[in-house]
Amino acid sequence: MGKSTVARCLAYILHTEKIDLDHFIEAKEFRTIPDIINTDGIEKYRLLETKYLKQVLAESESRIIALGGGAWITDENRDIIKKNNCVTIWLESTFEHCWRNINISKQERPLAKDKLSVQKLFEERQKIYCLADWHLVVRPELTSLDLARFIAEEIL
Repeated sequence: MGKSTVARCLAYILHTEKIDLDHFIEAKEFRTIPDIINTDGIEKYRLLETKYLKQVLAESESRIIALGGGAWITDENRDIIKKNNCVTIWLESTFEHCWRNINISKQERPLAKDKLSVQKLFEERQKIYCLADWHLVVRPELTSLDLARFIAEEIL
């Protein structure tokens, strides 16, 4: 279970569209996120992330936007999101849950080279993720659909 799956379920429940910002960036740039990061660097990728977040918020009818794990850590992105009156939700899970998802993913993750560096990144981001409007703890017995239903009924 991850943010993209919860977003897809929520969009289904609310009969609306959703955008995964990472997928949007890849479509606009005609290359993958790992490709961008490995070729141009993480700083360039963060600039693209901000550029396309602005575009999505200005031009899209989508009401649900799944952000990549690093999008929320950028001050400018949080400001843009707030100025657009978006409700933000942090789906908190354990490090082990995140590490398992990384390991079963077929996607290359340039910032996830080894468990120790991922754990450090996880701990650093926790301090900023808590700035979201809502905080939901992901528990093993909950499915993505359960979380989406809760969000639809209790938050939105």
